[in-house]
Amino acid sequence: MAAKGYWIANSIIHDMDGLVRYRNANREAMNRYGAKFIIMHGQHQDVEQPARLYPENWTVVEFPSYPDAVACYEDPTYLEAAKSRRSVADGTQTIIEGYDGTQGF
Repeated sequence: MAAKGYWIANSIIHDMDGLVRYRNANREAMNRYGAKFIIMHGQHQDVEQPARLYPENWTVVEFPSYPDAVACYEDPTYLEAAKSRRSVADGTQTIIEGYDGTQGF
């Protein structure tokens, strides 16, 4: 079984109505690649020195695999939707492969 893929985003949102439009615009691509929101702007605590640029919002989206996460981001439907996100929020986004190996502590 392939390791899952994740989008990890940290952002500050300037226009919540615009963010809703972005979410509506990206829904088709997200559904096509099996996206599942794991974290969306929940409570958080900085327990060690923060290494992030934007203090407000964290989002983690899980995909069935790393290739699915990359393909969703590169999908023309998503890329068009992302333009609207960039106009209403500043932030960072990373695509990362999950770990499905042994847990030998």
